[in-house]
Amino acid sequence: MRLDNKVALVTGAAMGIGAAIAERFVEAGAAVVVFDINAERARQMAQGLSRNGRALAIHGDVAREEDVQNAVARTVEELGSLDVLVNNAGIEVVGQVVDLPSTDWDRQLGVNLKGVFLFCKYAIPHMRGRGGAIVNISSVHAFVSYAGTAAYDASKSGMLGLTRALALDHGREGIRANAICPGYISAAMMDEWLALQPDPEATLKQVLSFHPLGRIGTPRDVADAALFLASDAASFISGTYLVVDGAMTAAGH
Repeated sequence: MRLDNKVALVTGAAMGIGAAIAERFVEAGAAVVVFDINAERARQMAQGLSRNGRALAIHGDVAREEDVQNAVARTVEELGSLDVLVNNAGIEVVGQVVDLPSTDWDRQLGVNLKGVFLFCKYAIPHMRGRGGAIVNISSVHAFVSYAGTAAYDASKSGMLGLTRALALDHGREGIRANAICPGYISAAMMDEWLALQPDPEATLKQVLSFHPLGRIGTPRDVADAALFLASDAASFISGTYLVVDGAMTAAGH
């Protein structure tokens, strides 16, 4: 699975799953754009990646159209093309619908769903006629819901519908679109969730028991799946999703 001579843009790439994807893509020969709302972390990440390949840091908010336009334009101008788009940036807003401020709902869907729409809107024209791969990082929350995560569940479910539409609308242009649905992954978002629990240690022990493989996933697990879907090894795969959860949902959790 190689991405030689390809240019990939990864959102939310300064840490966690996004950083692991950026690192894996550079290992596979791609030039990578590290797009993140945290400018300093993005700069540091790109600097580290540049020791082994080409990397460019771009600061911005995926929910701001002008930031997205700028990111895509700079990618093509400075790196020469845009072949792979990974929509990874995401946040999780916790709360039941009746208690959730509408501003929190808007921010949740703005980052997790509108951000995907905006990046696809401006990236796809650069992929037409030469092919391209879009990988959207959704979640098992797209089809397994948990109490207090209504907005997050809605955003991740919507991402799967958008992925299917992208595959249908742009398949004849040689553009593939797929999604990855991670389960529990040892990264910042999970750490933040655990910190909110009354007994984080007991909760972690319970979560571990959900996984038939006996462990929680790592960002690298998701990065390997993203590399597969972005590479020519998945050239006839489009419009679907890959679950990366250690058989957790298969076990009914």
